[in-house]
Amino acid sequence: MKKEDRSALITVLITVLLGAGLAWAGSQGSVRFAGMPLFAWCVVLAFLIQWLVFIPAYLKQSEKFFDITGSLTYITLVLLAGFLSGLTDARSYLVMLLVLVWAGRLGLFLFTRVHRAGKDVRFDEIKSSFLRFLQTWTLQALWIVFTLAATLVVLTSATRLALDVYAYIGLAVWAFGFAFETIADAQKSAFRKDPKNKGKFIHSGLWAWSRHPNYFGEITLWVGMALIALPLLRGWQWVALISPIFVFFLLTRVSGIPLLEKSADARWGGQTDYEDYKSKTSILFPLPPEK
Repeated sequence: MKKEDRSALITVLITVLLGAGLAWAGSQGSVRFAGMPLFAWCVVLAFLIQWLVFIPAYLKQSEKFFDITGSLTYITLVLLAGFLSGLTDARSYLVMLLVLVWAGRLGLFLFTRVHRAGKDVRFDEIKSSFLRFLQTWTLQALWIVFTLAATLVVLTSATRLALDVYAYIGLAVWAFGFAFETIADAQKSAFRKDPKNKGKFIHSGLWAWSRHPNYFGEITLWVGMALIALPLLRGWQWVALISPIFVFFLLTRVSGIPLLEKSADARWGGQTDYEDYKSKTSILFPLPPEK
């Protein structure tokens, strides 16, 4: 077995174990379905969906349905959790609505982008390897359940709480992050559609304040979701606060900013305007551009 495949296999096993740990911790206080905590069912389903779609994706050597599968999994989990737990409170309806809006918007955006481009360069080197491609789909399952952890606590908890100050502050933070991400994505899409910008990098609008404003918005909205769930957390359920921490870690240290910065450096590194933009613009947190 090649070194890369062996590493991928180990990653898959560790990822499954982490998912199992989250399922156990988040299930404290969860309503039960068919003898098992509903929270745990949601974690299991997230992994099963990714693995089932992985099979035809690998056979066809296609990554085009990777992002949309992730978004549809978010939607499936919150709808299923809400339906099986018997929604009766405004907090549960609120988190469900927010996830549906976010997942629907982002899923459609990413699906359209990859089909317009014809491929996703992130998968060029890995989709021909069974284990490395499987690793990616398995990590997506962990991404989903970690980011949804706080939301799933709200939806599956046997305890119900009315909307309070945490819910309203959380909603405001979520709305700010969602708007920031949506505007940043729209600005970049418009920039790329303009033939005059072919081969150039965007450094206008929100992108003049941050080199990755969409990721800042993404992290912020999950902070908002965690705030909404905060009053319900008990015992081991506090692990659900990993949601925004995990999103921050993954986007800033693993698959988001590091990959995009490397790609940008390869394309524009050494160009005066790019190096000037990079030196004067915050990498994540929006700050007024330096003069």
